[in-house]
Amino acid sequence: MHIPDGFINMPTSAGFGAAAAGSVWYSIRRAARFLDDRRVPLAGLVAAFVFAAQMINFPVAAGTSGHLIGGVLAAVLVGPWLGTIVLTVVLLVQAVFFADGGLSALGLNVFNMAVIGALGGYLIFRLLMALVPRARSLLPVVAGTAAGISVVLASLSFVLEYAVGGAGGAPIGTVAASMVGVHALIGIGEGLITALVIGAVMSTRPDIVYAAEPMELVHG
Repeated sequence: MHIPDGFINMPTSAGFGAAAAGSVWYSIRRAARFLDDRRVPLAGLVAAFVFAAQMINFPVAAGTSGHLIGGVLAAVLVGPWLGTIVLTVVLLVQAVFFADGGLSALGLNVFNMAVIGALGGYLIFRLLMALVPRARSLLPVVAGTAAGISVVLASLSFVLEYAVGGAGGAPIGTVAASMVGVHALIGIGEGLITALVIGAVMSTRPDIVYAAEPMELVHG
């Protein structure tokens, strides 16, 4: 999912980078309203977990592999605004210190994985939660489902970026089929990991899960 330098032209990278910067700025403004002594260290732990998890690839199909994005995971644990900031910090560190994703493509990667992955993924999560009974036992399942969908949405965002300013030379239809097909499989892994992690936290410390707070979830 990390886009390297030169794969998308500079005008397109700059445009999506501006959209990403605006979204992150707004997220910072919103997150500042509820930051406290509990949220700050939890955000750090989530960032460390997502950073480590993104460095581990798992096989998807012949010659391809995938890794956790972590947008929905972070958003469910610490909230969509703080989750977006967490993913942005992770992507920035990866790009600067590990060359994982190009610096000129940082805005694209933030847009796809932090904005679409965390904000968009959390919106899907809330929509799905509105369709099921408000039981604590369902939250990990719904989070996992939303996480899987968010991966496909992030891949579609890349397809849009490539259609606008792709420099790879491949036909857009080929790119779309390849990206969506592979990331649908990656989404299964993303969903399973997200559901397992959220389930583990909910079973031990449900009080620190942001998504469980405003929803008045019942046991079940």
